[in-house]
Amino acid sequence: MNITVLFFLGLIIALVGVIPPGLLNMTAAKISLKEGYSRGIMFSAGVCVIVFLQTYIASMFARYLSNHQSVIEVLQRVAFVIFVLIAIYFLLIAKPNPKPDIDTPSKSKHSRFFQGMFLSAINIFPIPYQAYMTITISSFGWMEFERTSIISYVSGAATGTFVMLYVYIFFFDKIKGKNFTSQKNMNYIIGAITGIIAGVTLINILMEL
Repeated sequence: MNITVLFFLGLIIALVGVIPPGLLNMTAAKISLKEGYSRGIMFSAGVCVIVFLQTYIASMFARYLSNHQSVIEVLQRVAFVIFVLIAIYFLLIAKPNPKPDIDTPSKSKHSRFFQGMFLSAINIFPIPYQAYMTITISSFGWMEFERTSIISYVSGAATGTFVMLYVYIFFFDKIKGKNFTSQKNMNYIIGAITGIIAGVTLINILMEL
């Protein structure tokens, strides 16, 4: 597949993975709110360096798994169940739970960059997430595990992560005061996204039967 298309696939997949409020995007937003946009962006840049490496590792893992089809089939079924449960939780069970403000001590731009790298490194979720998504798009014939394709996809993933962190940085001040309704909508968005991923996984499983 065209490397530009792979780049945008990586961007969209990573962007979707960072939409739910979490440690990285909320920290980036709070840093920018308290210390200025430039430090929030430096933090985000540090995050994206590690995301690039994590996605590359995930792609290598996916390339290995692609030669062991029986393992992939088991992982697909496990992933399908997990995504369905997550979708059900956010659509039907989860209740809004506003988080209290957490003060972040002032640090230099370089310190924020390395803080971003550290927090991203201890967040290992992108590795299994990207490994699964890479296997999925490969199974549809959209990606081949050769160096140029992998680098293009990985670059897109790092860019997508930065884009979503950037959105949090510049819009957090406007959305942080929103009430119960907006938080409930966020749960619906997360549930819908995981439901769509579960649907794609189910289609992929059925196609291989």
